[in-house]
This record gives sequence, structure tokens and C-alpha cells, in this order.
Amino acid sequence: MNLIDLEKKINSELNTKINSSSINHNILNINISKDTLVDVLAFLKTNSFSRFRQLIDITAVDFIGKENRFRMVYLLLSHEYNLRIKIYFDINENEFVNSITKIFPSANWMEREVFDMYGIKFNDHPDMRRILTDYGFVGYPLRKDFPLTGHKEVRYSEEKKKVVYEPVKLEQNYRNFDYSSPWEGTKYLKKEVSKKDD
Repeated sequence: MNLIDLEKKINSELNTKINSSSINHNILNINISKDTLVDVLAFLKTNSFSRFRQLIDITAVDFIGKENRFRMVYLLLSHEYNLRIKIYFDINENEFVNSITKIFPSANWMEREVFDMYGIKFNDHPDMRRILTDYGFVGYPLRKDFPLTGHKEVRYSEEKKKVVYEPVKLEQNYRNFDYSSPWEGTKYLKKEVSKKDD
């Protein structure tokens, strides 16, 4: 089955649950509403004409400033037909998403990563804890409003003989950046060249 036929078949089977669909870069993209996620993924995994049995990844995109700040993205693969599909929908900052761990057990870790990096919570998840950051970590690193340096830094203290957390301190010399174009040259080189010309 090719992607065009697959798109038609999925749209006819799930017509009330699909907002829109398109094919880009040999991937079928399907936009759905948040509430139909479990039904759509269960259908895509068990139907006879595509068999999307492998969950490749779950991730999110942060569109800070928009009403629906986050876009949830689910990537599936059909080994039998060598086809890929992307399912996505938009949610608000404090909305919960239904867990799909009962359909794809591998979603357990992927949903924990999305929670840890973006702060998106999942209903009915068996173990909603951070997975990549430390226990006392503050904030969500992949949100666009998270500072690049973080809020705390970690170092080993010889005095206390343990790892300690401290507020981030940047040395002043790391904050002085030369933003001029390399084609224009730096200011001090321009001054030296002009002195030699005189």
C-alpha cells in the first residue's frame, strides 16, 4: 500500500476523528484532537491495512506565546509496509494528555521524557517521575522560556565531600561577546590597521 492510498483509507475509516491530513517527505501527517488520541493510535496499531506496530518517538514543540502553547507529536512505523506516520495535536500549557502506555508499553519512558523536558503531564501514566534531570531540578529545560544557563549549577565540594547545588554564577569575561561580523574585523584590529596606515 502506498501513502496516498493509506491516507484515503485512514480518512474514510477515521473521518470524524481526523481534522486534516497531508503527505510531506514520505510521511503521512495526521492532525487530530487531543481526546481522540487513544482511539486513533489503537486503530493504527491493530488495523489490517497498515499495522503501525512500532512507536518510534513521542515529543513536543513549544510555541511560546500562542494560546495552544505545545504541539504533541507521535511518530509510528509500519515494518510490514515500510511506512511512517506522524500524529499531532495542539494543547494548552496546563492541559493533561491521555497516556498511551496500554497501547504501546514503550511510551512509558517517552512520556516521562516529555514530562521532564516540557512539563506536560499524562493521565493514567503508571510512573510520572522525572527521568533525565535530577530529583530537585527546577523548571523544564526544553521550554523556550528556560534560561540557557539553567537556574542552578552542580559541583563537587571538597569541604563537604559531596555534590552541592549553587545558583548559577557566570564569570564576567564570559559575558563579553564580540557581535561584529568576521568580515568586518574586530574593533581592536581596525584601530591597529588605521594606525599603521597613518
